[in-house]
Amino acid sequence: MNNSIAMKRFEVIVEMEYHDALIELLKRSGIRGYTVIQDAGGRGARGLRNPDDRILPDENAVTIFACKEDLAQKVLNELQPAMKGFGGICMISDCHAQTHFDN
Repeated sequence: MNNSIAMKRFEVIVEMEYHDALIELLKRSGIRGYTVIQDAGGRGARGLRNPDDRILPDENAVTIFACKEDLAQKVLNELQPAMKGFGGICMISDCHAQTHFDN
């Protein structure tokens, strides 16, 4: 993979009520860029989340970001205790990226 950078990819799924706190945590940890997918649906530990349910909406958001290994460990140190309060799930995988910024 020419000109690519080895990184860690994070996919964090939390309820929307915790999303602002998650973003603040990421900013404090040094993450400058991320992607958010709101109203994510699916089935997890808390049952079915249907984004089309207008009577009892359970809104989830998926936040995706990638960073270099040293920053990933810093983020993980902050994220692990916070996730106990947030609930949800955090998935981490190895990836390679071509990017114009250093994260």
